[in-house]
Amino acid sequence: MINDRYEIIKSIGEGGMANVYLAKDTFLDRKVAVKVLRGDLATDEKFIRRFQREAYAASTLSHPNIVEMYDVGEDNGTYYIVMEYIEGRTLKQLLKKRGSLTAPEVVDIMLQLTDGIAHAHDMYIIHRDLKPQNIMISDDGKIKITDFGIAMALNSTQLTQTNSVMGSVHYLPPEQASGKGATTKSDIYSMGIMLFELLTGKLPFKGENAVEIALKHLKDEIPSVKKINSNIPQSLENIILKSTAKNPKNRYDDVKEMYNDLKVCLNEENLNQDPYVYKYPEHVTEEDTNLKEVDEDKEKKEEEKPVAKKIDEKNDKKKKRSISSIIIVFLVLVLLGGIGAIFVILYPTFKKSDNVKIPDVTGLSVSEAEKVLTGKGFIVTDETKKEASDKFEKGDVVGTDPAIGRSRAKGTKITIIESLGKNDTYRIENYVGKNYLQVQTELEKVYKMKVVIEKKEVDITEDMDLQLIIDQDLKPGEEVIISEDNPQTITLYIPDAYEQYPDFVADGWTISEVQDFAEKYELSLEIREMESDEYPEGTIIKQSRTGKIVNGASLVITITKLPKEPEKEDTGENTGDNIELTTDENENKDNQ
Repeated sequence: MINDRYEIIKSIGEGGMANVYLAKDTFLDRKVAVKVLRGDLATDEKFIRRFQREAYAASTLSHPNIVEMYDVGEDNGTYYIVMEYIEGRTLKQLLKKRGSLTAPEVVDIMLQLTDGIAHAHDMYIIHRDLKPQNIMISDDGKIKITDFGIAMALNSTQLTQTNSVMGSVHYLPPEQASGKGATTKSDIYSMGIMLFELLTGKLPFKGENAVEIALKHLKDEIPSVKKINSNIPQSLENIILKSTAKNPKNRYDDVKEMYNDLKVCLNEENLNQDPYVYKYPEHVTEEDTNLKEVDEDKEKKEEEKPVAKKIDEKNDKKKKRSISSIIIVFLVLVLLGGIGAIFVILYPTFKKSDNVKIPDVTGLSVSEAEKVLTGKGFIVTDETKKEASDKFEKGDVVGTDPAIGRSRAKGTKITIIESLGKNDTYRIENYVGKNYLQVQTELEKVYKMKVVIEKKEVDITEDMDLQLIIDQDLKPGEEVIISEDNPQTITLYIPDAYEQYPDFVADGWTISEVQDFAEKYELSLEIREMESDEYPEGTIIKQSRTGKIVNGASLVITITKLPKEPEKEDTGENTGDNIELTTDENENKDNQ
């Protein structure tokens, strides 16, 4: 029991700085997540400050896509944060299971993520450690951003040591890798790397150690997602190119701009855009540096020039005449502004006579209604709305938006509302073999049904498409009532299977996760050990298989064990700078 209120139920995550527990708030009778600073760090001032900073950052934010913080405190030397408990998994865990996600799924996730981060930036908070491990996703697809442990206020200085860099190196912006401070554009870069990973299931930059990966962020071009998967539209690749530019000047100016591009990137007219071209050089060359020094010298010389000069009588008279001219111009502008304001106020009265009533087109076909409306000077949108109607036959017009009879100016866009027909029942079709996203969209949008997607284990085949429906609970031919008030539920089943082996090394799998994976796919697992002091003991550094999974195959993984340390004399303290680069291969996750 913490603080005589929070009853610990079980551990749900362990990390390098804190452990996370599922707990019961005995006062409010609800589940909560309690993050507790590890006992061995409770006396370390740096980690206490970092822990308290997470509480401060989270407490200032209130957004549907940011985990809510309920309480923070200290109980007999135990520092804790009480947060909203999210029933779900991290995006990293989802990627391990799925390999990669579809473009509509990725856009939905990224819209939620950019919306949440935009709110944080509006509150002057930079996250600085955005990665799939810090994004929770619930079963209904809603995401929550967690772990503001190294977040930074925009008007503060970094609480890091000299020459140290915070954050996971796989998502590290070039400016931070080179030791410069973080900005809002740093979070944009990290989100661009996440967008790449969600679409491809791969990380763009890999290496033997953290420094090698950081150097690739500084120097290497990001790989093309379209070369990895040709089905990914150019509009999405352009968002990746713009958000992961080495030069921050080539990135989005703010997260809202990235959000707006994501919102329309899958529209038909945007799919085949021209590839994004950088306006500014991506890498600062020696020549650029020399030019900068010349500019700085020029500025210094300008500063050394005298700023005061002698005023004679002629100059004084000119100055007085100039002031008089300015006053006259100002008065003229005020007069013109007043006339303009009167015109703006009275303009709607003059314009009102140009408005046209939307004609009654009910009962007409869509094409007939379109002719009538365009004849009156309106613009008819390409897509119609659909709704059930007892009065009009299927395909006939039941109304418009804005409504029939309303007065609107010529050129106003009108949406036609089309009847689904008198019949209020729908005959279930055979959806097996069809793409579940297309079927789900049609059933939910057109027939107002509630669609549940569940996964079912199946044997893997070479050409299996993991988005195709393999079963459904309502059988073909069944009739269901269409009703928005009480929607009919249908469950569609898709394969619960890996298309290929995950990258256990790059994705930071634990031994127990690999053992569960091997058991699920009936693999013969062999674990070998190799002495290494580069990674924590038990880190997976090699795997014997990649590609398609075949049940019953043998799989070998190599894990690290610490070498025996030879006895040596104490030569004093190590005074070198601390580098806090971390990789996803060698860090434990603070997951809820």
